[in-house]
Amino acid sequence: MEKKAKIIATLGPSIYKETKLKKLVKLGVDAFRINFSHDTKKIPTVVKKIRKIEKSFDKKIALIADLQGVKLRIGKVKDDVQKIKFNQKFFFDTKRDIGDQNRITFPYPKIINKLKKGNRILVDDGKFTFVVISKQGTSIKTICKSHNCFIRNKKSVHIPNFDISFNKLTLKDKKDIKTAIKLGCNWIALSYLQNEKLIFETRKLIKKDIGIISKIENKHALKNIKKIINATDSIMIARGDLAIDIGHSEVPKVQLSLIKKCSQFSKSVIVATQMLESMIENNTATRAEINDIATAIFQGADTVMLSAEAAIGKFPTQAVSTMVKTILSTEKYKREHIHDFKNLIYSDNDPVKSILGSVKNIAYNKNVKAIIVFSNSGKSAKLVSAMRPAAKIVTISPNINVCRQVSLLWGVQSKNSRDANGWKDMMSISREIIKKLKFIKRNDFVIITAGLPFGKAGMTNMVRLYKVVK
Repeated sequence: MEKKAKIIATLGPSIYKETKLKKLVKLGVDAFRINFSHDTKKIPTVVKKIRKIEKSFDKKIALIADLQGVKLRIGKVKDDVQKIKFNQKFFFDTKRDIGDQNRITFPYPKIINKLKKGNRILVDDGKFTFVVISKQGTSIKTICKSHNCFIRNKKSVHIPNFDISFNKLTLKDKKDIKTAIKLGCNWIALSYLQNEKLIFETRKLIKKDIGIISKIENKHALKNIKKIINATDSIMIARGDLAIDIGHSEVPKVQLSLIKKCSQFSKSVIVATQMLESMIENNTATRAEINDIATAIFQGADTVMLSAEAAIGKFPTQAVSTMVKTILSTEKYKREHIHDFKNLIYSDNDPVKSILGSVKNIAYNKNVKAIIVFSNSGKSAKLVSAMRPAAKIVTISPNINVCRQVSLLWGVQSKNSRDANGWKDMMSISREIIKKLKFIKRNDFVIITAGLPFGKAGMTNMVRLYKVVK
């Protein structure tokens, strides 16, 4: 039984080895995330390993470049981690020296200038709290108000009720986009955006076959969510910073609301942050974490993501295995109760959406085993995936980057093939693909969708029901 929801694993030292990467792909990882907030010197070598594994498994793997944005981060600390005692005095300053148990680099002098006594500084997705008690020049004296506080390299910083306007890509982000393109990344993830302006700026810097993921992690983005959804290709619910910004108790309803909105407008959605946090140190998950993954799948998420669990965790393979088992169990229940989970899709007077909507209804026939989608740009694959058909989705594209990009979408299996030069050639390519798909047998039915004339993106206007005679 194959899962429909997809899994992203964040690249890091725990999974850099080829044997480890191969095991993760075999278990069910569909995409790897490159976190540009951390050191990426080893990433080009790791990417080569991933592309080698991709060929050996004949499975397209997406690469996601996650930009740092203006997400505030501390510097590095001695031995990669330092323990700070409860009620201990601790300094944040602009010095470039490596941090220790008494101080850490906070390279934002403009923010330090605006901080006042009583302001809270939250570190590592809000895990640890420091309260400002005094300020001298570009050094902030705080007191640690968290027990078991461990400060690690380049962890995030959030300052509640402290707004930072951000409507342009940073110089680092622009540089990292160029690096991402060279690496062959298929998605660019925008961090800490507040509206659609960053999306439009990024579009001008990338090729059409690279998708944009908009990370929702602050209240400004929520206020502009409709414009962001319309402008982007995918949404990531980055629950760490989002919880800090709007309050932990608000996140569950926001998660459900965002998944529903993305479904209605045929945009994929990723649920991220602390899904299996305990498995960074332990080889088993908590019941609450299992329930968290299942809830995301029940709600209709396309993808769930592992962050530190994969990048620096002690048990990355166990974490992926746990995620796969939970997805399969949840999807089995959804199939058995399919009428409780039907998606409502807005056609927006779009004839292509209407055509593909009819595909979903045909696909509920138990004799229809697959939907073959010819898609030059990936748009049709995204629409079919958003409709959550019962049959398997096989996307065919002549563009290898599109194939990798859509492999991140719910239920999509992608194949790289030549572009059809006519109706007969389309059927010839379809038969070639069908022969390789073991789950399709003689007398099964397959739905084939494409756009005529061939080679023109966004023109899906044909649906054929084909009976297999192999």
